[in-house]
Amino acid sequence: MEAQARGLLETEPLQGRDEDAIASADSPSLLSEEEKEELKAELVQLEDEITTLRQVLSAKERHLVEIKQKLGMNLMNELKQNFSRGWHDVQTTTAYKKTHETLSHAGQKATAAFSNVGTAISKKFGDMRRK
Repeated sequence: MEAQARGLLETEPLQGRDEDAIASADSPSLLSEEEKEELKAELVQLEDEITTLRQVLSAKERHLVEIKQKLGMNLMNELKQNFSRGWHDVQTTTAYKKTHETLSHAGQKATAAFSNVGTAISKKFGDMRRK
């Protein structure tokens, strides 16, 4: 049973032997009535197990939501925390620090240049008024 259950959890693509098993299962006329009945019973059992697992998963997800609500955790808070943590991580990187310094320096230079241009324009307007 354990090997059979483990087979249900495999996520690997079908292997050659698996394809052979499927190909042989594709021909129901080769199965005896007893084999067909056994397969039908197994099918019903598997469907019941899948339904049960879905119900258990759903109940666990509801319980998870309840616990998060009791702890005051909600999607928005989690997003804020993740964003804050991520932004902090970015700010502590060397690349960010160097970029920040460079852009700050460039901003200071641009501010000084605009100030000089503004002063020059004001001076020109002042000279034009005096004439």
